Amino acid sequence: MTENEDQVAGLLLAAGGGRRLGGRPKALLEHRGHPLVEHAVAVLRAAGCARVHVVLGARAADVRARAALDGCVLVDNPDWEQGMGSSLRTGLDSLAGTGARAALVSLVDQPGIGAPAMARVRAGYRDETSLVSATYAGVRGHPVLLGAAHWPGIAATATGDRGARAYLREHADRIMLVECADVAQPYDIDTEADLVHLE
Repeated sequence: MTENEDQVAGLLLAAGGGRRLGGRPKALLEHRGHPLVEHAVAVLRAAGCARVHVVLGARAADVRARAALDGCVLVDNPDWEQGMGSSLRTGLDSLAGTGARAALVSLVDQPGIGAPAMARVRAGYRDETSLVSATYAGVRGHPVLLGAAHWPGIAATATGDRGARAYLREHADRIMLVECADVAQPYDIDTEADLVHLE
């Protein structure tokens, strides 16, 4: 592992309770014979993230028991019901002091975004001031790479389900945009109708 490889950690937000899925936690939805959280970790690893932190929330004990997450740092977010912003803050906080200089942030409910898109965004990393975002036909989406210099500002503005959106809007001129529509589909698994995307 080169020094550069170790500087970008994978940060998987997997705490959601699947409110619109009848309360089934998204991390445990089945995809290709495995819980979705396992698939998402494998994608981050395939994209070159040796260190992966996984933020858990809804039914965290079940996720720990049923998903093979060996080698990951599992982080519990007690405030997961407050939305993605709290999970992002919890995850970034867990990376402080690890030596990571950037976080490649992905969402557990976007299985259409695979390693090629993750690797493209990760390749935009230069140093702790980097901000990189995937775009789909010009529209910003996930994954995003957040340099450590931005973590305090992001944590201060990440509320509700907005995550880093407010911070990224304020710093739009600093973001490196990486088009990924040719290699990924950025759908979310939010409702029963979305389950058709799972294999």
